[in-house]
Amino acid sequence: MPVSPPEPGPAPAGSHPCPLCGFASSLFFAEPERRYLRCERCRLVHLDRLQLPSRAEEQEQYDLHENDPADLRYRKFLSRLFKPLQEQLQPHSQGLDVGCGPGPTLSVMFEEAGHTMQVYDPIYANDASVFRKSYDFITASEVLEHLHHPARDLARIWSALNDGGWLGVMTKRVRNAEAFADWHYRADPTHVSFYSRDTFAWLARQWNAQWLLVGDDVALFQKAGHPG
Repeated sequence: MPVSPPEPGPAPAGSHPCPLCGFASSLFFAEPERRYLRCERCRLVHLDRLQLPSRAEEQEQYDLHENDPADLRYRKFLSRLFKPLQEQLQPHSQGLDVGCGPGPTLSVMFEEAGHTMQVYDPIYANDASVFRKSYDFITASEVLEHLHHPARDLARIWSALNDGGWLGVMTKRVRNAEAFADWHYRADPTHVSFYSRDTFAWLARQWNAQWLLVGDDVALFQKAGHPG
């Protein structure tokens, strides 16, 4: 009878623990300026912790963004998340947009669809009291790749979701080291965490969530239970 290989254990002292699940990570891709590691369990690809950008460096990059709710091209981009998530929602749901940036737009689109929205951003709308409430749905568009502490941040987001609620995320998925080498997505210096289908499958198991992938960059997770 074949024996399954043992599951990777926690990262030993002096190694590189995964910032999502805490297990050991090994070198995935390196260039002179940056080293990327991949977790042996959840398969998250992450920048070496010693090379993470500072908050000031992040804000300098974010301030270059020109997000505008009146920009039809930006709305079309966000529709990749908005449309499949909107199909899952009950009328007049309560939502939270995490990582809204300097020009909240996804929240406006859901408000126009009849929902009530709150927003949060660690730089532009840093009111953590929003996490003391609970929501029927939470969105995180182009957010997960910026997280330095994905275990902590995703746990906080998931805990603010009502039973039966939906988490919708938009982030491009990593494939392999060959594609990663020339991937435009990692060229952004604030992109430090990269998720694959395997990573999302691991998250869904941890959360006991139903989940589905939409296109190349959208994932929806439904929390177990029934809406209150």
